[in-house]
Amino acid sequence: MSRIDESRPFIPLNIAVLTVSDTRKLEDDRSGNTLSERVTKAGHLLADRKIVTDDVDAIRAVVGDWISDAGIDVVISTGGTGFTGRDVTPEAVEPLFEKRMDGFSEVFHRISYDKIGTSTIQSRATGGVAGATYIFALPGSPGACKDAWDGILKFQLDYRHMPCNFVEIMPRLDEHLKRGKLQEA
Repeated sequence: MSRIDESRPFIPLNIAVLTVSDTRKLEDDRSGNTLSERVTKAGHLLADRKIVTDDVDAIRAVVGDWISDAGIDVVISTGGTGFTGRDVTPEAVEPLFEKRMDGFSEVFHRISYDKIGTSTIQSRATGGVAGATYIFALPGSPGACKDAWDGILKFQLDYRHMPCNFVEIMPRLDEHLKRGKLQEA
C-alpha cells in the first residue's frame, strides 16, 4: 500500500506551469493558478509560468525550452487536450517525448471517471519524459488540474512516497544519453 516515509527528506523540484489558451491572461487563469498554488503548497519551486495560444509551434517552443533548461525538472501544462480544432497540446508535446507514460493517462482517467463519469473520454491528457524532464499535459479545467495533482502528481513528485516515486529515478532518466557518450569515447 502507498504511504509517505517520514524518515526520507522532502526534495523540492523545479516545476514549470504552462497554460494553453487563446483567451486566458494570468489574472483569470484559474487552472494555471490551481496548479501553481498546489506546486508551491507542496513545497516545490515554481520555476516558470507562461501562457501561450493554442498553436503547436508556440507550445512546442516553450516546452522544448523548458526541457533544455537543466533548472526545470517537471513541466505541467493545462489546456488544449480536448477534441476541438484548437486543441493541439498532445500534438505539440508528444513528439518531444523520449518515453510515453501511458499509466499517467490511464490513472488520470480513472480518477476523472469517479468525478465526471464518461465525460472523461473527452480528454487526451498525456504524460512522458524528455531530456530527463517529466512532462504532463492536463485538461484546461481547474477540476481536472486538481484531480491530476491531488490524485497523482503530488505523490509521484514526492521523494517520500512509497513504494516508489518519480523523484528517486530522476538521476537515471538520462542514462541512455550517458551510455551513448561512453560508447562514442
